[in-house]
Amino acid sequence: MSTFPYHVAGGTFSAAQAPGNDTFPGSLRMGPLAEAPTFVASGSRRRKLWEIPHKFHCPVIGVCFGVDELRSLMAKVMYFPRETTDFVLHTTAVGGCETRSQLAELLHKNMEKRFAMTIRRFAASKDGESLRRLWREAAGAGTEIPGALWASWTHPACDAQLEQEIYADIHMIQHQIGSGARADLTTLKRLSADNSQLRRERDEARRTLEILRTEKTRETQLLDRRMAELRSELASKEACAANLMGQLDVLRQSLPDLKDRQALARRASDAEARAIALAARSAELDDTLQRQRGLARHAEETIRHLRATGDAPAGAPTPAAEAPASRLSGKCILCVGGRSGSVDAYRQIVEQRGGRFLHHDGGLEENLHRIDAALSAADLVICQAGCISHNAYWRVKEQCKRSGKQCVFLKGPGVSSFGKVVSTVCLSPASNTFDKTPEEVVDTQLTAILN
Repeated sequence: MSTFPYHVAGGTFSAAQAPGNDTFPGSLRMGPLAEAPTFVASGSRRRKLWEIPHKFHCPVIGVCFGVDELRSLMAKVMYFPRETTDFVLHTTAVGGCETRSQLAELLHKNMEKRFAMTIRRFAASKDGESLRRLWREAAGAGTEIPGALWASWTHPACDAQLEQEIYADIHMIQHQIGSGARADLTTLKRLSADNSQLRRERDEARRTLEILRTEKTRETQLLDRRMAELRSELASKEACAANLMGQLDVLRQSLPDLKDRQALARRASDAEARAIALAARSAELDDTLQRQRGLARHAEETIRHLRATGDAPAGAPTPAAEAPASRLSGKCILCVGGRSGSVDAYRQIVEQRGGRFLHHDGGLEENLHRIDAALSAADLVICQAGCISHNAYWRVKEQCKRSGKQCVFLKGPGVSSFGKVVSTVCLSPASNTFDKTPEEVVDTQLTAILN
């Protein structure tokens, strides 16, 4: 048996029976209780806390009051040590409700105030059956069991059978709550472990976040310093630009005609560019004029030659034309170089004297390798030295020297000079041609032509 004084349904342990009675002050000791009076319902008056059966006090106190709330209420009417256990407080409150006392009245008023709405709702029931239905609904919902328990047991229509049914229901509900509490405790332990893990992860995330925040703060400070430096540089540059603009304004004021001078300078620059372009165009026109003049001289020579050769009738050749024709019959004369516009005149001179005419431009447009075949087929080679490339000049000279062909070099591409050479060189021995330099051959031939 416990050494603490506590009350049970239908009896009490006095302070004298407890060996440890010094733990409770005298205010907590209670004398022997008188036998609880039997309450008989009369009219519509509801029962008081001390008027319901004593065995119902334990579930009423346990269900309708929390431990902390009960401790606070009991401290208003009695004194007890702080280390008093919850069980001793509960049993003391149960024992104090068996008769009318300050504690019973305090607890009764508290429940009447807290459960006023439920009491009014249950007061609408006039018989035991409707009261039983309301209790079943409240017990099934499980949301307002404390208020429904108090309103049902204190209702005037609550008979002994309904009291016993409510007692049985609340007893089993307490057992179910205990089982649920054990399950909840297991769940609570699991959730506590999960909570600890989550707290550790949260702390780690906070540390990581703090590190990132510190780095971000450092970067922000660096950027702020850099921005301040850039702003300082910008301010100095703006001040320098303002100073330069001021100097520019001073210079403009000191030179009132600066804009006119700048306009004149631009115009002079444009005029100089136009002059350069006109000079280039003038040089181009001079070159074109020189080429046109050369073509005009060549055309005049061709016209004079054609007039000189075209006076005699075609059916009665002159003695001068008859002699070369007899000497060029069947011979092939190759002309290397010369003007492209004079090729037809060259061909006419050779063909009038009974010869065959071949022409090569000296590598200007035709392939230089084709000159070898022309040199092989030619009996006489007339080379326009001033109108061919250096490679063609030396190629013709070497081929003619190697093959022993007669070769005549001319400085100018005139048609009359070509005709005189054709008429004169055909009468000269071929052996004397290659014993002299090209200049000597040309000078000798021209001297013979002029004489």
